[in-house]
Amino acid sequence: MKNLANCTPIEFLKQTNKIRHEVESWLKDTKIMDIRKNRPVLIPLTPSMTEEEMESAKKENRERTRKQTYLNISDMLDAALENHTEQTLRVLALMCFIEPENANDHKPVEYLNAFTEIFSDKDVLDFFTSLMRLEQINTSDSVNQ
Repeated sequence: MKNLANCTPIEFLKQTNKIRHEVESWLKDTKIMDIRKNRPVLIPLTPSMTEEEMESAKKENRERTRKQTYLNISDMLDAALENHTEQTLRVLALMCFIEPENANDHKPVEYLNAFTEIFSDKDVLDFFTSLMRLEQINTSDSVNQ
């Protein structure tokens, strides 16, 4: 199956632009970026704490962070795989050069194999990581300073 890891550079650029547009609405609808902002309530570390209290609080904070991370991942998966199944499949289909309206014409194993190939390719993963970093830059901070 053709996918982003095994296409020509021109195909890659054009397809990633299509994906970008699809992901923009997918992120808005799934609210995944909002889910990622959920943080645990941590125990404040204060100078008045003994070393033992400080270590105990740090340990508890790590556990609270671990639990919140698990909850966030679970909520993101629910949003993507349960509540917005069709939109998620549209994004997967585009990663495999499949028109979204034909996404159900393929077996899940085909998508799994393609997904593994795409995200095992360091260059493709680096490209998406770079796009994600660009998305997180707040350009309003640099205006009129």
